[in-house]
Amino acid sequence: MFAARIQCSEDARRLARRRLPWMVFDYIDGAAGEEHGAALNRAALSDIRLRSRVLVDVSQRDLGMPVFGHDAKLPFGISPMGMCNLAAPGADLMLARLAARYQVPLGVSTVASTPMEQMIETAGGHAWFQLYFSGDGTGALKLVDRAEAAGYETLVLTLDVPEVGRRPRELRHGFKMPFRIGPRQFVDFACHPLWSLTTLFKGKPDMANFTMPGYTFDRTESRARADWSYFARLRDRWKGRLVAKGVLDVEDAVRLRDAGVDAIQVSSHGGRQLDGAEPPILALQNIRRELGPDFPLFFDSGIRSGEDIVKTYATGADFVFLGRILLFAIAAGGEAGLNSLWTTLSEEASITLAQIGHTDLRSLDGVLAGATGGKIETP
Repeated sequence: MFAARIQCSEDARRLARRRLPWMVFDYIDGAAGEEHGAALNRAALSDIRLRSRVLVDVSQRDLGMPVFGHDAKLPFGISPMGMCNLAAPGADLMLARLAARYQVPLGVSTVASTPMEQMIETAGGHAWFQLYFSGDGTGALKLVDRAEAAGYETLVLTLDVPEVGRRPRELRHGFKMPFRIGPRQFVDFACHPLWSLTTLFKGKPDMANFTMPGYTFDRTESRARADWSYFARLRDRWKGRLVAKGVLDVEDAVRLRDAGVDAIQVSSHGGRQLDGAEPPILALQNIRRELGPDFPLFFDSGIRSGEDIVKTYATGADFVFLGRILLFAIAAGGEAGLNSLWTTLSEEASITLAQIGHTDLRSLDGVLAGATGGKIETP
């Protein structure tokens, strides 16, 4: 019933807001500081204009895109997101099944609710493991070894969290993992009985990748000791593909390329880290210009529609990843809600291609008509 009401990502967000406890909704939806950065992400994407073309045969359109030599059936994958099962019990595995069906990359977070081994198996091998540095890095390297043993071939190193961003909406609700239930949280859960009873019946979400000897994790622990020497150690240790995620600066991008990363994921962590960060879509254009057309650049942050996906490819991305809107769809309508939004995004991207006179996303030269703010340059 709820799935049929999801006709765009904002529908999913609106329904999720009704169903989720306030604490959980604001954990998923919230951003750093006064949330100007998250709003600017959206404004920068919304400002991009596309050239509408006519009398082009666009009857046969293909949304498939290659990523690391593999032909994904759709041009968007799933960003690593922590504690997905807060949206609904089994959310992690819903995302994994989606990745398997469409053969798209699934980012498996360090703080996933489901063990990394089960995630890659359910995803049919279409899973990348996301790594956070913590402490002196020893525990993180244990996770690297475990990911390798589980069959992961791609590691995503998240670099933009030297300290966890200060997100006032989380702090107001006293959000902590694992949950600490006080009077405020008790009232919150009591006002959302369907979520609370379902979660109680299925078991409260936990951070599943930390149940191993010699590893402890504190979500708020400083990661400020990570530096280039740590990166060099990791690059030597990990023999598979390495993606650097959370990059917005051109100088950093150049140095990471020279240090041996296989791709860079341009991202502001969905606006959850630095409120004053440059909008990622603008950073993407600058980094693409500096690194040239051949180096793989991925993108996340602020994507809300299939049209946004097309805009991002036109600006220089090689692959796009979606985040919180997928959790909203799960919260709104379970696996049916997720599938509904996924189909909607696919249809939106396909219709956008038709409107701009293209049949695929592999070459979008000349489709940008500029931006209302004048910041996106047309080729």
